[in-house]
Amino acid sequence: ASDDLWLRRTSVLSQLGKGEVDRALLTDVVLAAAPSKEFFLRKAIGWALRDLAHRDPDWVRRFLAEHGGRLSPLSVREASKHL
Repeated sequence: ASDDLWLRRTSVLSQLGKGEVDRALLTDVVLAAAPSKEFFLRKAIGWALRDLAHRDPDWVRRFLAEHGGRLSPLSVREASKHL
């Protein structure tokens, strides 16, 4: 909820590379950041979802089906890259 772009971006990327991803936290930070027009935040959303798609593609597909309309085309494209 911060006004600081980089803090919000870090909250989205905090789940990258983790063995066990906190999907509820990831959902919360992605949806909070989704309305932003900032390129780096939109890219981070896609990056975080794409990283999780390597381990849990079904979850990412469900997330995109439910929330994809709230995400930027860039975020959706990045998240879907390896699905």
